[in-house]
Amino acid sequence: MKNTALTHIHESLGAKMVPFAGYNMPVQYEGVNAEHETVRNGVGVFDVSHMGEFLLTGENALALIQKVTSNDASVLEIGRAQYSCLPNNDGGIVDDLIVYRMKEDQYLLVVNASNIDKDWKWISSHNDLGVDMKNISEEYSLLAIQGPKAVEAMQSLTSVNLSEIKYYHFEVGPFAGVDNVIISATGYTGSGGFEIYCKNSDAEQVWNKVFEAGAAFGIKPIGLAARDTLRLEMGFCLYGNDINDTTSPLEAGLGWITKFTKTFTNSENLLKQKEAGVTRKLVGFELIERGIPRHDYEIVDADGNNIGIVTSGTMAPSLGKGIGMGYVKTEFAAVDSDIYIQIRNNKVKAKVAKLPFYKKQ
Repeated sequence: MKNTALTHIHESLGAKMVPFAGYNMPVQYEGVNAEHETVRNGVGVFDVSHMGEFLLTGENALALIQKVTSNDASVLEIGRAQYSCLPNNDGGIVDDLIVYRMKEDQYLLVVNASNIDKDWKWISSHNDLGVDMKNISEEYSLLAIQGPKAVEAMQSLTSVNLSEIKYYHFEVGPFAGVDNVIISATGYTGSGGFEIYCKNSDAEQVWNKVFEAGAAFGIKPIGLAARDTLRLEMGFCLYGNDINDTTSPLEAGLGWITKFTKTFTNSENLLKQKEAGVTRKLVGFELIERGIPRHDYEIVDADGNNIGIVTSGTMAPSLGKGIGMGYVKTEFAAVDSDIYIQIRNNKVKAKVAKLPFYKKQ
């Protein structure tokens, strides 16, 4: 198992540690619900240093990104980030990722921890353009400082005006006494905040200063379990659950990051799928009756016929009800459609819901 630069701190704080994507990671500290509420209402910090980072440099860096990603990265200005995915040749998704434009001819790709090697090989196999590629995943730490109090709590640590960094924009500047830190207004929680990229050698200093600055705001460390409940309340896809090598971006509701104004991997077949219409769709649903939906539970109609499968599910801490996401036949995908989740021997009634489940107060 690999450790992050902060593993020893999590262990000293009494975190429950679990193996995740080859890393020893904190899944929770004081409990999922309490940590979830800290992020929704205050400010919390996740160590997500297991994520992967690739640096692409050269005059053809954009051309390579345009070739392997579904979104249109040509619209990115320096200081902007973009959510995208890597389509495969079979209609599925290699991974989802964030593309940062760092300099004129330099981009940072942030990929999922479990897919670092797979993504590296995939992008490398398409690099016949002489783009300089560096896998810097082992050199960088990533802290997600999330919640409505994040701006106010962190402002004392930087001369950068945090309130002026728009969503999916970033600045490179001083933070917590460290120079050249990427301060990105991104996250996976739907409650605002930042993701902070720094060198491993600076991670402990940044962590300690973040907690000193945030003490007056009730800042707390948050584990991966609450990260999952927070993202699910927002209807954000999780690779390996809601999207994978067999799910198309169009089925997954990711048409908005699939731009047919350019040619990319498998774009011709995906365009045909768009024109023909998909036969299944990823939807969000809320349980009408008591129960907790889980990954791989069957979704059925009123007569018990299989119409799909649950990809993610939980008891939503902010909503006090069972929620989930799953693929259903298109005729059952409209909002407010009645569906049923097969929980052991019970057929539990649910309805298709408009995403996100959680609406900011």
